[in-house]
Amino acid sequence: MSVITRRTALFASAALALTLSVPVFAQQNQVIRIGASPGPHAEILEKVKPLAAKKGLDLKVIEFSDYVVPNQALDAGELEANSFQNQPYLDNQVKDRGYKLVSVGLTVNFPLGIYSSKYKNWSEVPDGATIAIQNDPTNGGRSLLLLQDKGVIKLKDGVGFKPTVADITANPKKLKIIEIDAAQTPRSLSDVAAAAINTNYAVDAKIEPTSAILREDPKGPYVNLIAVREADKDKAWVKSLLEVYHSPEIKAFVADRFKGSVLAGW
Repeated sequence: MSVITRRTALFASAALALTLSVPVFAQQNQVIRIGASPGPHAEILEKVKPLAAKKGLDLKVIEFSDYVVPNQALDAGELEANSFQNQPYLDNQVKDRGYKLVSVGLTVNFPLGIYSSKYKNWSEVPDGATIAIQNDPTNGGRSLLLLQDKGVIKLKDGVGFKPTVADITANPKKLKIIEIDAAQTPRSLSDVAAAAINTNYAVDAKIEPTSAILREDPKGPYVNLIAVREADKDKAWVKSLLEVYHSPEIKAFVADRFKGSVLAGW
């Protein structure tokens, strides 16, 4: 036996003896890679991390700057979960790309609002007034659904989540609805009676989200969610993750940190 071989054998024997003499420690926490968009989604998950650790989960929050890659990465097995999208968006991704991804629980909502610099209440908006909405199908459709939910207009049956102005079947106040770029909606407030503004653009424009004269309900179809691969939906770690995300501690954090601009959707 060579010197190197004898030394290797001696080290192996010593290591085995040390292993047998030291108490066995608890297994390491299960690593869960979860994708999130920067901002509130990632920030909330950082608060979830210490609670998850107590459940045996080691959350690794990975931020993505777009809305395409998180589902690609999840479907490819590069993530265990993601937190950035709502159900209509996930449904479209599954339909268009064939992903086998499912929602396992709700997270938070960024309520869309109708804002006005001229009127404090929707009841003050006069007949024939001009209302600005976003010119893209997803957000514009969302604004029309909000107006329908609040009884302002009626839409054709079965329009789904992307109705257009052409789908309006009743408009009792004879409102003139114009479409502009979503990012420009805050600037339009001086020119229109009211405008539909996404929460992120409202915050950027220093508009208080709670000042909206019409606002989405916190538990509507646009509540965001945690998605996983279909094969993982019943695994124990999914249940544990949802338990800590839906805890009173996280709900209190959302309320205190975001002051109404982000709402707990569970």
